[in-house]
Order: sequence, then structure tokens, then C-alpha cells
Amino acid sequence: MNPKIFDTHAHYDHEAFDLDRDLILGSLSENGVEAVVNVGASIQSTKNTLKLVQTYPSVYGSAGIHPNETKEFEESWLDWLKEAAKEEKIVAVGEIGLDYYWNEPEPKVQKQWFSRQLNLAREVKLPVIIHSRDAAKDTLDLMKAEKAWELGGVIHCFSYGVEMAKEYLNMGFFLGIGGVVTFSNGKKLKEVVKYMPMEQMVLETDCPYLSPEPNRGKRNTSLNLPYVVNQISQIKGISTDEVIKITSRNGKRLYGL
Repeated sequence: MNPKIFDTHAHYDHEAFDLDRDLILGSLSENGVEAVVNVGASIQSTKNTLKLVQTYPSVYGSAGIHPNETKEFEESWLDWLKEAAKEEKIVAVGEIGLDYYWNEPEPKVQKQWFSRQLNLAREVKLPVIIHSRDAAKDTLDLMKAEKAWELGGVIHCFSYGVEMAKEYLNMGFFLGIGGVVTFSNGKKLKEVVKYMPMEQMVLETDCPYLSPEPNRGKRNTSLNLPYVVNQISQIKGISTDEVIKITSRNGKRLYGL
């Protein structure tokens, strides 16, 4: 029997799926996808995620606020997230972190939220899904200060080089690998994939974003992950079945499934 794919990071609550969400999520298994984690990125998207995990057996979820969705600190938001994180089938806190690409809100606010949500994960005993964009040093420094290795988790859509990968791998974190590894300008990520051990790799789409080649620029879904698997298989010199088997096992280990 062919091994099935585990998509460890998706956003099926996104409006891009309003017309065919049920069709896609209802047919994952027959299309070779065993499970998906739908990731919260705001209070509203976490609410949407709670509905999805209750509706679809193969969908799990996370509760968290994306750095660009944070604003002036609201204690009530954190209280709500804490309750959401206790729900059955919520397997992580995230996505949380730092994103300086848009510089919205200011780094000070993002850091406050990041720190508090790391502590929330500690309270509810869940791993974390880390989003870090154009904020390599600050993300790592804050994670070290908060002893994030005690929480465990994944650096989603890993976008830095081998040196930064070493830091996170040494902390015991998984790295999320998706469509970018298939891009002709994805050389840096290809080098990371070549360097890193398979035991710390998980697959992800970040759908509807980051479709792999040959579908770059179109809406992404979990059904595009075989393109990512093929690329990893070539880089690592192992079979596609082996890539799927190892990364699915890692996904379950990451989320305690």
C-alpha cells in the first residue's frame, strides 16, 4: 500500500476555497493525503479552524495569531486562545513569530505577542508553529531567551540558509518544506534540504499560497505536494515513497498524533 502524505500547514479556511472546500477536504484520502493541519493566523481564522476540525476527520488544527495580525496587546485574546488550544484536535499553538517584511505592526508589538504565545504553548503543553520572515536574528534570539527547545515545534516555510537551519535543528525543531523547493530561484532551500536530516523534515503547502512548479502562481492545495516530494527525492537520492513515509511519521511526532 502506498504511504500517504501529511500536509502539516494549510489555510483551508481562506476565501480562496469558498467554492470547493468541501470537495477538496472530503477527497483528501482518496488523493493520497492522510491528514492536514489547518493553521490559525488570527482569532477569526482560529474560530474557522475549530469548525473545520469538527467537520472533517482528517483535518487537525492550531490556535494562534500571526505576527502581522497582532496589534496592541489584548489580554482577552490570549485568554480566548488558551481555551481554543484545549479543544480536541487542536495540536499546536501557531502560527506565531516575527515578520518584518511589511513591518506591521512595529517589532516591539510583534515580539510581545510572540513571547506571550510561546508562554501560552508552555501552559497548554503544545508544540509551536513558528513564522519568521526577514527577522532571522530576532526570532532566534527570542526563542533562545524563552527556551523554545522545551516546547518543540516547526519552523514553517523555512526560508533562511544552512547556518540558520543548523541553529533550529540543534534546538530539535522540525523544518517545514513546501513549494519553494521546486522554484528555480529556490537554491538556498535546496541546499538546506540537502544538508538537513530527513528525521527533522515535514511537508507543508501553506495553501492557498506557494504552489510548487509547474503550478507556481496558481492556488495551492495539498494535492500539489507530490511535486515537492519529487524534488526532495531527487535532492536526497531516496525514493518518493521513502520521503512520504518519513515526513508523515515526522508530522505525527511533531503534533503528537
